[in-house]
Amino acid sequence: MTYCVGLLLNEGMVLLSDTRTNAGLDNISTYRKMFIFEEPGERIIAIMTAGSLSVTQTTIARLREAMEDPESTPETSILLAPTMLKVADIVGAMLAKVRSEVEEKLSAMNQLASASMIVAGQRKGGEMRMFLIYPEGNFIEATEDTPFLQIGEHKYGKPILDRVVKRTTSLADAQKAVLLSMDSTLRSNLSVGMPLDLLVIERDACKVDSKRRIEAGDESFRAMSEAWSLALRDGFTRITL
Repeated sequence: MTYCVGLLLNEGMVLLSDTRTNAGLDNISTYRKMFIFEEPGERIIAIMTAGSLSVTQTTIARLREAMEDPESTPETSILLAPTMLKVADIVGAMLAKVRSEVEEKLSAMNQLASASMIVAGQRKGGEMRMFLIYPEGNFIEATEDTPFLQIGEHKYGKPILDRVVKRTTSLADAQKAVLLSMDSTLRSNLSVGMPLDLLVIERDACKVDSKRRIEAGDESFRAMSEAWSLALRDGFTRITL
């Protein structure tokens, strides 16, 4: 399983993903689930993936192939697409096609293959936008009322986002929010695991502002987790019936 979360704020975007892939108790591996495509100053696109590894890896590989094709067009390459809406449309169509192909191969074993993605970014002169792409290729967009999107094992990390995150949240506070959201998920579900990939994109910069890989045993993450646990215990003891 996995957990990925993206925040769309007035100041920019914050995205976080884990890297654990679990195919059974004795088959746990680490795979990157965040992919970045950029032309610094011109456009930045980040894609986070959850679900069947065969589907997500094939989809990303085909998107890269389309970008590198000398005959690529704005209809086929996310780096040539005129808007982020068109980027979401290209990614959605590719995801649906790959999922259908994989499921056809698995049909004899009566198995299904499913995957979802978060696509976020901005092109120069355009709006910063974020989309959740469903397995069927359709998608929804982050809005003023709901400025965050999640895929994978999202239920454990949602409460803090509901309580804390607004469009006016600063990028610094947003990073704390997604890391604490991930911390709650790590504590409650063993199928989500470190290392973590954290990405920050400032509005209108059209490039990566900061990118960080948080390894297991990271001192700052551990300190933040312990401080959050202490704050929760202290808050609990203060509440009276």
